[in-house]
Amino acid sequence: MMEKLSTEQLKRCDDIKANYETIINNIALAAKQSGRKPEDITLLAATKTVEPVFINYAISLGLKFIGENKVQELLSKYEEYDLNNADLHFIGHLQTNKVRQLVGKVSMIQSVDSFRLAKEISNRSAQNDVITDILIEVNIGREENKSGVLPEDLNKLIEEISPLGSLRVKGLMSVPPICDSKKEISEYFDQMYKIFVDISSKTSDNINMDILSMGMSEDYKEAILSGANMVRVGSALFGTRIYR
Repeated sequence: MMEKLSTEQLKRCDDIKANYETIINNIALAAKQSGRKPEDITLLAATKTVEPVFINYAISLGLKFIGENKVQELLSKYEEYDLNNADLHFIGHLQTNKVRQLVGKVSMIQSVDSFRLAKEISNRSAQNDVITDILIEVNIGREENKSGVLPEDLNKLIEEISPLGSLRVKGLMSVPPICDSKKEISEYFDQMYKIFVDISSKTSDNINMDILSMGMSEDYKEAILSGANMVRVGSALFGTRIYR
């Protein structure tokens, strides 16, 4: 693959390799500081706007999980992903009318925030004879312009989702508000971890709280220190996003 790339592309691959090594080292350090092992933390690469050649290069370095934010972009790149060596997740806001386009293509949908969406995922999964893993998105910052269930409504949503037979709730995800300090963002992460621990003690059918997905390029270390076991890193790995 490498000899087919331009000089500019080869340079970007070098940057990705250096970034990947830095991120892995940072994850290992944060894991140790939080009393865990590096292998307890899952790195998911957020691949919005990233060309498949660079995604696959990151996979060749050892990356095991990739995540797309937009259904159309995922579909346009789907045939080019190296999915023999990595799992594909959907991590963006999802409309019910686009669920059919994802089921069977992704191993997890990380952004479920309503019973209506969960039911559609279950129905489409049943039609395709698959079980789809999901995370429930929590709007920890109570932001009106963001998706996610409010913390006080989470237990009710889980109770409603529990009987659905063709999906499995594997944990929680959250995107806290933009904060002015590391201390402030850590407070949101701490709140999410407390919710995660509380919900984990009340598991029922189809509910197995294994994953707490929070933390992105600017704050993944703080998220790990607060208890995250999956972080979604984009620009810190691939460089500043190029929007077309």
